[in-house]
Parts: sequence; structure tokens; C-alpha cells
Amino acid sequence: MTNSFNEFARAKMFMIIGSNMVEAHPVAATFVKNAVMRGAQLIVVDPRRHALVDLAALHVPIRVGSDIALLNALMHVLIAENLYDRKFVESCTIDFDKLAANVRTYPPERAAAICGISAEMIRDLARRIASVKPMMVCYTLGITEHTCGKHNVQAVANLQMLLGNLGVECGGVNPLRGQNNVQGACDMGALPNVFPGYQAVTDADHRAKFAKAWGVAILPDTPGLMIPQMMEGLTTGKVRAFYVFGENLANTEPDIRKVEHELSSAEFLVVQDIFPNETTRFAHVVLPAAAWSENDGTFSNSERRISRVRTASPPPGLAKPNWWIFKELAKRMGRAWAADSAQAIWDEEVSVLAPQLCGIKYHRLEGDGLQWPCPDESHAGTCFLHKDGQFTCGLGVFTPVEWTPPAEEACADYPLVLSTGRRLAHYHTRTQTGRCEGLNDILGEETADISPQDAAELSIRDGETIRVRSRRGEVRIKARVSARVPRGLVWMSFHFRETCANWLTNPAFDPSTLTAEYKACAVRIEKVYTA
Repeated sequence: MTNSFNEFARAKMFMIIGSNMVEAHPVAATFVKNAVMRGAQLIVVDPRRHALVDLAALHVPIRVGSDIALLNALMHVLIAENLYDRKFVESCTIDFDKLAANVRTYPPERAAAICGISAEMIRDLARRIASVKPMMVCYTLGITEHTCGKHNVQAVANLQMLLGNLGVECGGVNPLRGQNNVQGACDMGALPNVFPGYQAVTDADHRAKFAKAWGVAILPDTPGLMIPQMMEGLTTGKVRAFYVFGENLANTEPDIRKVEHELSSAEFLVVQDIFPNETTRFAHVVLPAAAWSENDGTFSNSERRISRVRTASPPPGLAKPNWWIFKELAKRMGRAWAADSAQAIWDEEVSVLAPQLCGIKYHRLEGDGLQWPCPDESHAGTCFLHKDGQFTCGLGVFTPVEWTPPAEEACADYPLVLSTGRRLAHYHTRTQTGRCEGLNDILGEETADISPQDAAELSIRDGETIRVRSRRGEVRIKARVSARVPRGLVWMSFHFRETCANWLTNPAFDPSTLTAEYKACAVRIEKVYTA
């Protein structure tokens, strides 16, 4: 997030795109609800009429996968009607001419045909978001989990720069991170192309710095593999050993049958986790890890805030803190790491090597933590990024992008589109929440949510068992007929194993990020007749 949650209370307008915040990010959604009740305007752009729409001044029900067409058309209107922030664009950005030329080819009429809404709604939306300054944009996986996910993100950034909504309080581009401490994992370098602190492995100075700190002669100068590449490598022999740390890949990756084949092909598979799950079934070694409440350490949340985590109870049985497990493995490989606590790792390594974290030490994390960048110990942390239009690279760069359809679209054999996400009562693959009787009482099984129109055409009643088929598999599941779902869409989660949406989803990936297109694949549904 470029901005902070505490700004939500003072925000004048929110545009929420590709995010069912009420179920996927309920705490953040509460901040938005409170702001709306205090007078903030809310616009929701989403194919479904989910619960947040009930509070919205405007719901824009675009088709799945049409985000770029909409965003480019909005910018077309803003430029054509001179509604953009000319001063910000001229003083703080470059390549406006390239953007203007690109969005000129996206008049509202063209975008309307792609998005399934009216051209007048697009014009109305553009005028609304230009009328209030600043305006906050929030998004989640409905933007990123597409084969054009990177371009979706760039289009959102283009829009906010065009409106001059970056570098100011109560504005910005605010992705709500999808998993606990995923921001912290990225900060620590759990990405194949960067060291901790987002320092590129391709930079010779960065490699030299980390090689010296880690006591090695050289470090690789090219990015490593991403998850899909690793898993495909298991079947070709390119990857012989696979270490899975805190991921239930056998349920979370698209096309489960393909994933199971890949995991079963591993010559040596290690899984480090807090509970047995679908992935540990394939492991040759399982390392029992302590849970978050059994650890001492730090978490980083969506707004870049680093907070302390303290041990509430000792880990059971043989479970150990993750850092301890890694240290013991390194010891057996001939490397003696000096750090003997999470604090030592942070204070003596992380905060020394990552420039934006240098001012964050354990003794400063009492209370509400600190937000990076925090370059030195006299710095109070950074609530919002790019202040006064000062971007990391100097000037903000407009990056024109073209709309592309999903990798799989509805057709005669598979006339519906499946989109996936989360439900409020459970978290991911239920490795944790599935062990809670109370949550299972609230939601004990998955459903396939379909529109009343599709249900009527197929003579399907609410609660009846149906079969949902894709080109990769099928599941038998109860239908949930809901007016919140538009015609032509089927919506499911991946919380329950037997009815997991990922038996059906398409292993098509964004070519840059290799993020899977969980939000769109072609399916058909059939009524199941029982004797």
C-alpha cells in the first residue's frame, strides 16, 4: 500500500476494484464502512454484487477480466474532458503523451462492449472520481490473479497518477495483501529476483554486499525460479529437491491433478508446516514448525507496518521456531550462524542490509510498530509514499497497457465463467480454520454460487447438487442461487478439499509475474439426478 489504514477514516472517496473486502479483508472493510457512514463516497467495481456494494453510491458490474478496458476508458474520458490533474502530470510524471495516445483508442463505447456496462456509466464513473480529490483506490486479487495481472496493476497506477492522487494522504494505490505476513515475506527477499529490501540480484553492488555479509564468495546474478517453474521442473528433472515452507500447494495451485502429479514426481520433498495438510501427504520429510503465537518475531502488514509478535504459548511436541529450523539445517551443511534469536536476526542482519529498514530496531517496535521506509533510528516511519510527487525512480512513469481477454473464455461447450475467492468463515485451505468447530458450524461445506437466471434455465433449485465441469476436472457441489451473482458467472472458493475450485481452475499465468488466472476459466454446470 502506498498509504495507510489510519487514513481511511479521513478519506473522501474510495474506489474498490476487484476486492470482496467484507469477506477477504474484514478488518479493512470495517474501516471503509465506518468512513462511508461518516460521509465518504464509495464506488465498487466488481462483477458480483457482494456485501460492500450495499453501501456503495455506485456499483459498476463489469465482466470478469475487463478491468484494463474500463480503466483505459476512464482515462480516455478524463483526458478528453480535461478532468485530470494537469499540474501533477506535468511536474511529477513522464510519458503522458504515450498514455494519451493509448487510451484514445478506448472510447467508452468500445470499453462498454468489452465490460458489459453502458458507455454512460463509464462517463459517469470518470466524472465522479475526478470530482473528489484525493480518492483512494483499493484492490486485491481480483486485479492481480489474471494473465494480465501486472498490466491491471499498471493501469490502476496510471489512473491515480493521472488524477494526481499519489503522494498525498487519503489517496494512493492500496493493494490489500492476500495472506498473513505476505508483505513481510516479500520484504525479506522471498522472491526470486531480489535480496531483502527489494535489492535486485542482477545488481553487482547488491550481490557484493550480501556475499560479504553472508560469508560467501559469489551469489547468483540471475533471478531464480518462480513456483510454477519449480513445480514443472519436478517432472522434467530440472528440480530434484523441493522445500515447501508454509504453503499447501496441493490445494492452492490451479489444476490440482496436475499439481499432485508434480509433487509426486519430486525426488525429495520437504514440507515445513504447523499441521498435516494435503501437501504433507507427498513429503519425504515433514518439519514441524511453531505457529505464529508460539513464536517471537515480526510481521509486516499491507500498509508496510512492522509489528512485534510475542510468544503466547510454547510450541507443542517437537515443533520449533522457523528460524531455529533453518539455523540447524545450515549447521548440518557446515555453516554456523551466530544469531540465536529472532531479535538478533532482525537487529544484526535484516535492519543492517535493507536500506528502508535500517531505522527499525526491536526496541523501537513497542506499541504500534513502524512503517517502512524508515532509513535511520531518528526517523518516525513513513505513513504514505511518494510525498509531493517524489517517486523512487524520480518521476512517475506512465505505462500504457492494452486489454487482453482471459486465457479461457466461455464457449458453446463451457458457456459459463468460473471465478474464485474467499469466504468469511474460513481461511485458504482450512489448514487452521478447518480445525475450529465453531467456524465449521458457520460454514461446513462449499457451494457453487449461480445467478437466478442461470438456475432457472437449467431447472436448478437452491441447495440442489450440481456438477461443475471444466477442461481439467469436475466437482459435485451444492448450488447456491444468489442475486449477488450475475448471469453467466459461477463463483466458488478453494477452502474445502473435495469441492475445491482448483480442481477446475486453469494453470494459465501472467507472463511476467507467473500469477495464475484464478479469476477466470470456462465451465459448464449440470444438474445431478439421483435415483
